[in-house]
Amino acid sequence: MARRGELKPLQLRCVAQHYEWGRRGSASEVGRLYSLITESPIEEDKPYAELWMGTHDSGHSLVILQGGAQVPLKRWLEEHPEALGDKVVERWGIDLPFLFKVLSVGKALSIQAHPDKDLARLLHEAQPMNYKDSNHKPEMALALTEFEALCGFVSAQELKDVLQTVPEIESILGEAGAQALMNVELHEQIDAYVKNPLRSAFTQLMTLNKEAVAEALSKIKKRLNEENQIRTLTPKEQLVLRLEKQYPDDVGVLSAFFFNYIKLAPGEALYLDANEPHAYLYGECVECMATSDNVVRAGLTPKYRDVKTLCSMLTYKQGLPEILEGVPVDAFTSRYSPPFYEFEVDRCILPSSGTVTFPAVPGPSIFLVLYGKGVVTVNNESISRLQQGDVLFVPVATELEISSIIEVDGDADKACSPLHLYRAGVNSKAFE
Repeated sequence: MARRGELKPLQLRCVAQHYEWGRRGSASEVGRLYSLITESPIEEDKPYAELWMGTHDSGHSLVILQGGAQVPLKRWLEEHPEALGDKVVERWGIDLPFLFKVLSVGKALSIQAHPDKDLARLLHEAQPMNYKDSNHKPEMALALTEFEALCGFVSAQELKDVLQTVPEIESILGEAGAQALMNVELHEQIDAYVKNPLRSAFTQLMTLNKEAVAEALSKIKKRLNEENQIRTLTPKEQLVLRLEKQYPDDVGVLSAFFFNYIKLAPGEALYLDANEPHAYLYGECVECMATSDNVVRAGLTPKYRDVKTLCSMLTYKQGLPEILEGVPVDAFTSRYSPPFYEFEVDRCILPSSGTVTFPAVPGPSIFLVLYGKGVVTVNNESISRLQQGDVLFVPVATELEISSIIEVDGDADKACSPLHLYRAGVNSKAFE
């Protein structure tokens, strides 16, 4: 067993997931990175949806050892638990507590929520084919481009506006259901007085039969296309028409009226706790979560839907989510720390010839080089060059000094683009 401090960063070979909603070919950031990692050409007709960096069985990363041998990261950690650190092993066992990803979203992915630990355990025991593990899955999406999402229920006032401006939704709920929502007092949004009518209305919507869904969407589409001739549609109305083209006759299109429509700018992040509804719509992001692949879906997907479970598990919390903009930790690096112990993410934009130090921390990390080139120094020893597409596993208590480099092209110096680094690690709060 190696002593702490003797282990060096290790190169990872990572897995791409080709879900249908992914962006295709070279238009996908995931496709670009996966091609660099595997040194293989991009297939232009193929969707590249997610790049997985971690130990989950559905897409485990491989450690590239000296001599070129490759072993699963999880197996390597079982042989080298000291790389995780005592506190991580004590709390989460011999495994990474987080899963790091890049997402390239070409069209909306499912209306979904992630179960808490108790529900995850029950779902995994009852339906192991649909719920792959027994862990919870809090997560955070950090935008690389403008990134669109549906997240959480709209406020009571906005929901009342929906009932007044979307007659098809009012018709679905009926007079009694619509009136119950209209009677909700705005200042009581955390009270069961609000949650019960909202839960009832949302469940009624999501359990509509296919014929009723198709009829409502046909009416909405016809009305909005006519109104678009005389006024500018709202962003939510434009979104509904877009979703209807992607998923015709899908109840998830109707549910968009119930959710906040969010647009993240690059460098902004959105975090999601268990039992909160959401759907990513378009764009590129870095994502981090607890090590799990548990998803309860109810719309905008050809995959397995569990509408009853989703409607019963949600918190029905209303209002806009918190948007994280990152807290500076040095001149080049911002840290995004959601209220979950399993993970945090650092975003570092290092200019040409710049140098940054990532201090030793009491847990493991995974580094992703999105763009640029550089050099990694550990314990005053230059150990490797970095280039875009590189993914490194960094053991506990390992300080890294990373410098971006200037390449020499013939007789002329050619400055590289800034080095874009992303680090996922255990949340610092876990060690306080």
